[in-house]
Amino acid sequence: MSDESGDAAGDAVGDALGDAAGEQATRAAIDAVWRLESTRLIAALVRVVRDVGLAEDVAQDAIVAALAQWPASGIPSNPGAWLMTTAKRRAVDEFRRRAKADGAFAVLARELDESIDADPSAGIDHVEDDVLRLMFICCHPALTGEAQTTLTLKLVAGLSTREIARAFLVPEATIAQRVSRAKRTLAEAGAAVEEPSGDERAERLATVLGVVYLLFNEGYSATEGEDWVRPALCDEAVRLGRILTAIVPDDAEVHGLSALMELQSSRLAARVGPDGEPVLLEHQDRRAWDAARIRRGQEALARADAILVAAPRLSPDAEPGPYVLQAAIADEHARAASVDATDWAAIAELYERLGQRTGSPVAELNRAVALGRASGPDAGLALLDQLADLPALRGYHLVPSVRGDLLERLGRGTEAAAEFDRAAAMTANEREQALLRRRADAARGRSGARGPAARPEES
Repeated sequence: MSDESGDAAGDAVGDALGDAAGEQATRAAIDAVWRLESTRLIAALVRVVRDVGLAEDVAQDAIVAALAQWPASGIPSNPGAWLMTTAKRRAVDEFRRRAKADGAFAVLARELDESIDADPSAGIDHVEDDVLRLMFICCHPALTGEAQTTLTLKLVAGLSTREIARAFLVPEATIAQRVSRAKRTLAEAGAAVEEPSGDERAERLATVLGVVYLLFNEGYSATEGEDWVRPALCDEAVRLGRILTAIVPDDAEVHGLSALMELQSSRLAARVGPDGEPVLLEHQDRRAWDAARIRRGQEALARADAILVAAPRLSPDAEPGPYVLQAAIADEHARAASVDATDWAAIAELYERLGQRTGSPVAELNRAVALGRASGPDAGLALLDQLADLPALRGYHLVPSVRGDLLERLGRGTEAAAEFDRAAAMTANEREQALLRRRADAARGRSGARGPAARPEES
């Protein structure tokens, strides 16, 4: 861990402990430490103890120990190093405690002791390799696709069981059982804790890309809680995307995902107002968009395009994948001076290709937004009506939200208000609930009069 990262963690924990007292301060400190340190801590511990479940257990033990000691002793200058050293010692204790401990455990315990004694301030080393290694372990072929994604979101992203359950639209108990089964399956399969190479790595890559993007999306539009965005999650996903482009430099989809996340994350500062309230696309100050991220995103997209141009020589069927197509959509937004100046017809066409490529109903939902801009709200509603009965979109709050946008543009304020109210009841994010209720009230106030241009949540 870098000194800057350690200092940031120390400041966050210090703020959490200083802002409140007693139980509230303890809870805040747990959240601050876990959000900032858990991924790197667990990733490094997996390499050391070679057991995913044990790595998570001793990491949590270390945080509990920190909360018991730091209020009295003060926050260490490098909290990550302190936690790593404490977790290693807990691992040694656990190996010694186990009745089944054998010679291999004894050797490992000695190695851990030596590493602690040699440099107790070293903290979490090989951070980037460790995090990617953990991601590939979580995507082990012994696990189902759902288990791979769930375990990665839990261990790599540090999401809570409740957050993951919301993302999957399943009960929390289901996610808890899925995590437990996944760790048990890895242990029973004797899953290697080294990052796979060659063909095995290629087989797991698609899952890793999907999980990185899920992590990014949770940061870009949080499923629940008081925050509309969680920039730290986006930054972690962007960082992982950059690492992947170095590890797999000849894969267009890897560069496409990196481009997509760079371009979308460029808007983060403009997506929230001074009090943390959501700011929708048409109201964002585009001068606040991060020009450096836009440039990096466009460069990554250009690399993806170059790979695809060369690909037909090897495979006549080569064509843009889902991440490249989504990056191209994000690039259309980045190049436009305003919402009205955006080439919505091009975006609608890209979403159509994305839907054909993936079969995703969400792509079609976004196409309805783009069609509503390019060809008028009636065209958007016509497509939306075709999606109404799709099981995958039932319970998805953006369906009534988009319908409300389109109805509002047609001057059907009462109907639009009802859709915004329905969308508010379907989301667990408090900021988004408040936004949708404000829009419902505004639509009711304009009932019978033509409203302003549609305000898509994001395209």
